Amino acid sequence: MMSARLGLAAAFVAMSSSAAFALTDEIQVYTGDVAPPGVFNLTLHSNYTPSGLKTPDFPGGLVDNRGFSGVAEWAYGVTDWFEAGLYLPLYSNSSNQGTTFNGFKLRTLFVSPDNPTSNFYYGVNFEFSWNEKQWDTQVNTGEVRPIIGYHFGPVSLTVNPILDNSYKGFAALDFAPSTRLDYAVDKDWTVALEEYDDFGELRGFLPADQQSHQLFAVFDHNIGPLSIEGGVGFGLTPATDHMTLKLILSSDLTGENGLFK
Repeated sequence: MMSARLGLAAAFVAMSSSAAFALTDEIQVYTGDVAPPGVFNLTLHSNYTPSGLKTPDFPGGLVDNRGFSGVAEWAYGVTDWFEAGLYLPLYSNSSNQGTTFNGFKLRTLFVSPDNPTSNFYYGVNFEFSWNEKQWDTQVNTGEVRPIIGYHFGPVSLTVNPILDNSYKGFAALDFAPSTRLDYAVDKDWTVALEEYDDFGELRGFLPADQQSHQLFAVFDHNIGPLSIEGGVGFGLTPATDHMTLKLILSSDLTGENGLFK
């Protein structure tokens, strides 16, 4: 049955794509978790770049330096192996264009239902985006995000070997992996290192100094029904923002532990 589920998920691969952004809506490594069946979840992503690149990625694009971006992510647990999501609104405030609405995204996340009790966990996420012109040169983009991870007791290692594209063919897929190594201090506190990379298109990676590599120090903390994730990231190459701050607030809205149960 699981092979059938993954087969269904794989059918989306040919339909998915997304170009890499500078200011971004979501700075997060997916660890194969989904909302329980029948439960609505809301996650608020907020990112600020106090010291970043001062030139847009493309003419008419947003400037990273001192830019703020965020999105409300609405998710619903359809089954124990499938979660559907909507990112809306996607917004930002940049030094060159002020406050802008940047589009929206649809998300489909498929995971193994055994993830919560297994050391080895896996899944795949697909995103389908509609973009305003200041956010991306392509109106329609998307993302294919495999999820592979393993628990070593309180330590977990998760890799998301992400492929972004703009519907220009397989060779133009952009390889932008993210990796997380975390340690569970106790049931409410976790500390982690996360790395977010962009090597460029599969047909030819960018020179090292033009690639994007950013390392984040991260904490996760649970307070009742609210989960808080915060972090500070540092650029490792000249093509990367020097410093980025992220804050993620998440809570089930319905269900046994929901705010409105």
